[in-house]
Amino acid sequence: MDWDDIRIFLAVARAGTLAGAARITELSQPTMGRHILALEAAVGHTLFQRTDEGFIPTDEGYMLLGHAEKIEGEIQSLRRRLEGNVDALSGVLRISSSDWFGNHILSPIIADFRTHHPNVTVELITDARLLNLARREADIAIRIKPFEEQDVVQQKLIHMNYGVYAATDFSAPKAGDGLGCSLITMDSGFADFPDAKWLRKLLPNAAIGFGSNSREAQAMHCKAGAGVGVLPCLLAQRIAGLQRLDLGEEPPGRDVFIGYHYDLRQLGRLRKFVAFLQSHPYLHEVDSSQCPINFV
Repeated sequence: MDWDDIRIFLAVARAGTLAGAARITELSQPTMGRHILALEAAVGHTLFQRTDEGFIPTDEGYMLLGHAEKIEGEIQSLRRRLEGNVDALSGVLRISSSDWFGNHILSPIIADFRTHHPNVTVELITDARLLNLARREADIAIRIKPFEEQDVVQQKLIHMNYGVYAATDFSAPKAGDGLGCSLITMDSGFADFPDAKWLRKLLPNAAIGFGSNSREAQAMHCKAGAGVGVLPCLLAQRIAGLQRLDLGEEPPGRDVFIGYHYDLRQLGRLRKFVAFLQSHPYLHEVDSSQCPINFV
C-alpha cells in the first residue's frame, strides 16, 4: 500500500465526498479517484459505497480507517519530533484563533514579530473550528477554554474582560428591564455563552435583534446604533464609535489559553513567538480604568 493512497483515503473518509476531500488535499477529484481505486486494488476490497449523499466506508473501509489513522499518527509524530528539534528561526508557523482576535490583536503582533524574524512565514487561520494540533492543522492555537487534547502544552495567556457597548449616541437601557431595547448577541448555536446568558438576564424584556458567532459583526452592529451588546474590551476599544455602558454590574470575562503540541516544544520559531506574544504590550493597550486586564 502506498502512503499517498492511504492519505487520500483518510481525506475522503473524513470529508464524505471527493469535493470535500479536494479542498483538504488540494488535488483534483479525478486524481483522488485514481488513488482510491489503486488502494482498493492493493487491498483487494471495495472501501467505499458510492451513494448520492457521498462516499460511505464499507466494513472493510472502516477496518482500514482505524489502522490508517494510526499510521497517520505515527507519521505526524515523526514529523513533529524531527521539526521540533530545529532551532533555526525560519520556516512556516501556523496559528489558529477566532476571527476578531486574529484580525485586531494577533495581526499587528505578528507583523511586529516578523520585523525581528523576517525568515519566519506566519499563516494565521481564523476559524471557529477547533483545529487538530496533532495533525499539524495548526502549530499554535489560541482559545477561550482549556485544551482537552492529549499531549498539548497549554497555559493561560490573559484574562479577557468584557463590557456592554453601544453606539456613542445610544441611550443606556435600564438594568433589570430593557423594554424597547434590541440586543446584539451570539447566535442560537452559542446562546449558552456566559456573556450571552448574562445579557439576557440583565435585560429580560429586551428583544434579540441580531445574533452572530462573529464578535466583529456584533461590534459593527453596535456601532451602527442597532442595539447593545457585550463585547471583549480588547476588541471594542479598538473600534471608533463605540461607548461603554454602565448597567450596574460587569459581564463575566473569559480566560484565553494558548496551546501547542508537546512534540513541538523545542521548535525555535514556535518558542520565540510564544514568548514574544506573552510579553507584547499590545495585549495591555486597554484603558485600565474601564477594563483592567490581568496578564499572566
